[in-house]
Amino acid sequence: VQLQASGGGLVQAGGSLRLSCVASGRTFSIYVMGWFRQAPGKEREFVAAISWSNDYTYYSDSVKGRFTISRDNAKNTVYLEMNSLEREDTAAYYCAADPRGSYYAPGSWQYWGQGTQVTVSS
Repeated sequence: VQLQASGGGLVQAGGSLRLSCVASGRTFSIYVMGWFRQAPGKEREFVAAISWSNDYTYYSDSVKGRFTISRDNAKNTVYLEMNSLEREDTAAYYCAADPRGSYYAPGSWQYWGQGTQVTVSS
């Protein structure tokens, strides 16, 4: 599975961005998909995940209520809608697929896309 993330950019605090991640290769729809982020000097941290059927979503406490993960299996794409952005959301955002253990652990995920940078200015 190859993952291509896009949609990052520079936004003012309080603004919104939508990230996209397009998958190619093996059947996209069978995979749990997720988003992580990594700020300079910090470890990669879990942001959100979504089941293959769209029935279940999971969020870190830091983004719950502000971010929404969704997917369109017909387009092989997973999205991360980010609202009420804060400076602390500044990071490189990575999409991932197919966790084999805890969703919250980066090491559980089998496939990764390249990062897309999100910078939130005050």
